[in-house]
Amino acid sequence: MAHSLEDRRAADTIVDGIEASISSGEWADGSPLPSERQLMARYNASRTVVREALTTLSSRGLILTRPRHRPRVRYVDADALLGTSESVIQLLLSRPDGPQNVYQTRVLVERGLVRQATLSASHEDLDLLRAALEANNQAIGDQDVFHKTDTAFHGVLYAITGNPVFTTLHRGLTQWLAPQWALMPSSLEHDQANYLAHEAIFNAILERNPDKAEAALVDHLDTAWRLVSRTFQTVPEP
Repeated sequence: MAHSLEDRRAADTIVDGIEASISSGEWADGSPLPSERQLMARYNASRTVVREALTTLSSRGLILTRPRHRPRVRYVDADALLGTSESVIQLLLSRPDGPQNVYQTRVLVERGLVRQATLSASHEDLDLLRAALEANNQAIGDQDVFHKTDTAFHGVLYAITGNPVFTTLHRGLTQWLAPQWALMPSSLEHDQANYLAHEAIFNAILERNPDKAEAALVDHLDTAWRLVSRTFQTVPEP
């Protein structure tokens, strides 16, 4: 049954109120919300309006709901954000230009990350990147392992920030684009070319040359896109 505009506005008021209570710490992470009857009294609202508000909060990842149990508070972290965006990303990927749009997002993010790594990576960060590069080199010729070490090399660029949002984003991008990459033919030549591209990125970071590092990254990702786009029925322009 469709809800009236007045009901939707009332539900939005409850959503705002509960969000404020969670943000202020009134309700701790994992704690149960007040009962529906208590929320009805607190916000002077009908059960229908309260339930609509709870549905909205659940869709935003702010509460966890189970049948016959009171909803519980769920503080939003990077993993929760990834989960709530999954359906939107899958819808985007179903469009003809979807994979390219998601991949362009990856390119823009990693251009910034590689410049940041060049300017601020610590000795420990460089050691991690060097180890990921060596693992990638050792995996040449083994398709599955090479793909994992390829992903891990790029993952270090996200991890260097120390920001869990970026590491979660890397995991999401990897998952979302995996079906496209699985279709891309592999060969010893492709592995060697990808490794050399990673080496060029690493050397530019080691030289503390952000322009060179960014150029090497963009060239690497552009080449990867041209290869993978051949697997699509409709190939968009790079």
